[in-house]
Amino acid sequence: MDRRKEELEKKRQKLAELRKAREDRRRSQQKSMSTPADETQSNMTMPSMTSSSARNDVDKLVNDLIGGRRSQHSATQSVSSNVSDTDGSDMGSVLSPTQTSTVSVSAEPRTRFIPEFSSVEAVIFDFPPKERVVYSKEAQTTGEFFDRPDPEVLEQEVRTRLAAEREKDRLAKQAAEEEERRRKHAQEAAQIRELSEDEKKNILTSDEFADFVDYSTKVIERALNEKYDFMKDYTVVQDEENDAEASNTVKLACTFHSEKLCQNRSVTDVNWSLKHPELLVSSYNKNPMAINEPDGLVLVWNTHLVERPEFVFHSQADVLTARFSDFHANLVIGSTYSGQILLWDTRAKSLPVLRTPLSAVGHTHPVYAMSMVGTQNAHNLISVSTDGLMCSWQLDMLAQPLETLELTHATHSGTDEVAVTCFGFPGNETTTFWVGTEEGNVYQANRYDRAGSKAGIYQQDAYNAHRGAVTGLHFHPLFGPIDFSDLFITSSVDWTVKLWRAKSAAKPASAPQTIAPIYSFEDAGDYVYDVAWSPSHPAMFASVDGTGHFNLWNLNVDTEVPVVSVAPGSGRALNKVSWEKEGRKAAVGSVDGYVHVYDIGEMSNPRMDEWTQFQKTVSEMMHSKETAEPVPEPRSPATSSSYSMLR
Repeated sequence: MDRRKEELEKKRQKLAELRKAREDRRRSQQKSMSTPADETQSNMTMPSMTSSSARNDVDKLVNDLIGGRRSQHSATQSVSSNVSDTDGSDMGSVLSPTQTSTVSVSAEPRTRFIPEFSSVEAVIFDFPPKERVVYSKEAQTTGEFFDRPDPEVLEQEVRTRLAAEREKDRLAKQAAEEEERRRKHAQEAAQIRELSEDEKKNILTSDEFADFVDYSTKVIERALNEKYDFMKDYTVVQDEENDAEASNTVKLACTFHSEKLCQNRSVTDVNWSLKHPELLVSSYNKNPMAINEPDGLVLVWNTHLVERPEFVFHSQADVLTARFSDFHANLVIGSTYSGQILLWDTRAKSLPVLRTPLSAVGHTHPVYAMSMVGTQNAHNLISVSTDGLMCSWQLDMLAQPLETLELTHATHSGTDEVAVTCFGFPGNETTTFWVGTEEGNVYQANRYDRAGSKAGIYQQDAYNAHRGAVTGLHFHPLFGPIDFSDLFITSSVDWTVKLWRAKSAAKPASAPQTIAPIYSFEDAGDYVYDVAWSPSHPAMFASVDGTGHFNLWNLNVDTEVPVVSVAPGSGRALNKVSWEKEGRKAAVGSVDGYVHVYDIGEMSNPRMDEWTQFQKTVSEMMHSKETAEPVPEPRSPATSSSYSMLR
């Protein structure tokens, strides 16, 4: 601080010296300019001069002025020696530096010359010298900087001030918004008027209002049906024995039923959506107690909306099968007892958007089975009816089938036509399929002619499957490290489920032969209405029977009895089963109109060695088949007519 003051004091002294020097210089200049003027004034006031001094001055001045021209004017120029004293006194003055005087001398008689004199005033401008600014590498700050507070304290003050300004702006903006809201509310209140009774009635009965209420209530019910254990403690370690016991059980997730829609109706089919895993569709037959209701009914259920269905579709005939389209999430396909194929759209109303005609070009008998084959860009719907007619359809053109094929067999009793009740395609196969019939046989069939066989039922091989109508047929899904897609299972009203290996059509037989099953599961105590492989576990399949039991089989664990057997609901017969795409849930339908959804849990997750173990299990079954005894007679024979009545 002292050093800075010393520097400032030195600068002040230097500035004072510069100002003093500049003042002295100005005074000296004024003095030098005023001296010639004073002398001139004194000369003008002098009374007279001596003649000799005046003559000398005139001669000197004349010589200085015209000395250069004397050689040219020697004849005419001369200086008179008789110049008067008066003339000498007049010519003795000193000319101003800013004036030029010319004296003319001639031979004429001398006349008196009186010069003109003028005074010159000098104006001195005092311009200050240009200040020289010299910078130093030292800090160019004043002492006030060192008196400032701590930077952290200053930053805190700035932050506080900015926060206060922001809060002030926020409050002002909030006040402006509140004022705008009050203004709009006042305008709306001024515009609101009381509706008349007719206007209220028109609004309440409009389709837009009904759609709004339906959609809004569905959203609220989905949120309320969401189940989550908010009190679950993740720090508690469960007992391993309890975990092992829980892994071998299934849990009833939910039950779907509508007293208004499903009263006195039976579930005829159940199918899960491939696009939305929480959706499943179920079909129903007619209600004999309500002649004014539609004969057929198709309901789309949501596992997050238990109280009522998401969509309701109607049909003029009993709906025997229903399924979601594999490649169109909004389309639902159904087949009827009258032989029609119906197409519903979730974006439309309850009636079908497309249907097949009741004519000889399509089905005229009940259609108990449908399947979709192909890919996203090239796929067809395949349907088979009890009159032995197979039809291929394109979903956007149901006016007539793309192709038809009559399924006949020469050894069939009565007529050549085969009454098909179920059929299935192996994985990645679109031309060869297997059909189950009312008389209990299973046949291999081709959609087109191929080497060694013609289109239709392959006549050389016959699977004498059951002693009653075949109710279900399902091929093993194509997944996992080992391919088991040549295995299929069938169920029948002869109380049995049988495992088969499909014979390759590339090896035609020279003579008719009968193919025996690999294994027969005879644990059921009533008709077995449906059977289906698990899409996630290679050795697991599910079956439902007339005793109302849902049976879960794991062939790697036991081949004699199911690992899990439960009887949901009232114990009425279960006639359909369907697996979710991931295999964690299974839905079963009952004859009293209920659809039960089971959570399979950890049982659906296979170990890495499940495929090799199942391969060994199948090999052991085939080996034991050679020493097996003949198939016993069914405990409760069933005829084709009784099966049709149950369906």
